[in-house]
Amino acid sequence: MAKNRSRRLRKKLHIEEFQELGFSVKWHFAEGTSVETIDEFLDAFIDGVIEPNKLAFDGSGYLVWEGLVCLQEIGRCTDEHRQLVKKWLEDHKMQDVEVSELFDIWWD
Repeated sequence: MAKNRSRRLRKKLHIEEFQELGFSVKWHFAEGTSVETIDEFLDAFIDGVIEPNKLAFDGSGYLVWEGLVCLQEIGRCTDEHRQLVKKWLEDHKMQDVEVSELFDIWWD
């Protein structure tokens, strides 16, 4: 049975037109990569693919990194966003790059 929910409630629940889609990403640095190199790489990652595409990245790691990519505003990432991030990481010689399918970042 469909429920009639107010716009305010739909926004609060992050459903329907307020649903947010994102994807997870994972990659490895080469063994022995220095902390300084990792820091420089992450700055370049944010400046090179995340910010220009109005994406947000939340992740952590050392030689193995994992994180979530979504839009900076309410909205839905697309397969193009997934491919941009994957290609950028591969072009910058990251190992074992994995990008998940799109999923609801609030409910999945």
